[in-house]
Amino acid sequence: MRLSDTTLLNNRTQRPLPLTQLGFGGAPLGNLYRRISEADAQATLDAAWDAGIRYFDTAPQYGLGRSELRFADALTRFDQDALILSTKVGRVLHDCAPQDVTPEAFVDVPQKRIVFDYTYDGIMRSYHDSVARLGTDRIDMLFLHDIDAGTHGAAGEDEKLRELFSQGGYRALTELRSAGQIAAIGAGVNTWQICERLLGEADFDGFLLAGRYTLLEQDPLDSFLPLCVARDVGIILGGPYNSGILATGAIDGARYDYAPAPDHIMDRVRKLGAVCADHAVPLIAAALQFPLGHPAVKTVIPGAANPSEVRQNVQIFETPIPAALWTDLKSQGLIRPDAPVPQEPPHAA
Repeated sequence: MRLSDTTLLNNRTQRPLPLTQLGFGGAPLGNLYRRISEADAQATLDAAWDAGIRYFDTAPQYGLGRSELRFADALTRFDQDALILSTKVGRVLHDCAPQDVTPEAFVDVPQKRIVFDYTYDGIMRSYHDSVARLGTDRIDMLFLHDIDAGTHGAAGEDEKLRELFSQGGYRALTELRSAGQIAAIGAGVNTWQICERLLGEADFDGFLLAGRYTLLEQDPLDSFLPLCVARDVGIILGGPYNSGILATGAIDGARYDYAPAPDHIMDRVRKLGAVCADHAVPLIAAALQFPLGHPAVKTVIPGAANPSEVRQNVQIFETPIPAALWTDLKSQGLIRPDAPVPQEPPHAA
């Protein structure tokens, strides 16, 4: 695979959105789990750009605005006509007292607290705050951030959807889209079920789905991904390593879905790794490339905290994978037999 190959998010947006097949996830630049210096953050963004990556994703949550502010510096150096940029709405940042800061998994953050707000005013404020932090109104895609039950609980998901559809949040998104201020709307979430539910309610262009269509999980093949193909809705796949274990392998302390991996997951990853080893392919390479086999998936966006991680992502993404690897994974019951797999393009004569 070549990271610079582009695919349109869909064929319906007023402004075409070509996505490089390898994108850049901006969560680590918000100081996810550890502090990153400003110089390292900028060098990381430059490394991604220099490698040919042209799709970048960020969010107000990432470091309580720090990731977006770091993107702002890089955007002054990048050709914005060649760039596709997404950020998220639904978490509004408010100034607060030191004891009220809500850093979640981020460290060394500004003195802000998060307020979830999917109403008309909340969506509009979140958008305009992001424009101010990013220093540009050239935002291509807006994703509703974590509007699912995984963040809010089942009752909370229903409540947030009422805010979205009864209190004007969806209207705010469509107004921004109709005015051409953004090209596409969707959701950035950790569950595919909420995406399917949203598609049952309204018109969305794409979803940033984290960790739910991977070597370990293919349940979206039953209904959600076919629906996306039928409706021409593009998927941006985040979390291709299921929060760690498909990158590290089944080592002590391996993490799956942000928690220590259970025994049955560890066992399955060992089997996946053994088949990959038989074909001299790193497990992490198979994990990164597998989702792109499905026609609904347009790009994968692993994060990076330094230039060497960017270079590693590029190398992994461009690692050749023989068709026999996917065949063996299917024959051993390690991935579903109906899972589409990546196809190498024919070589030029």
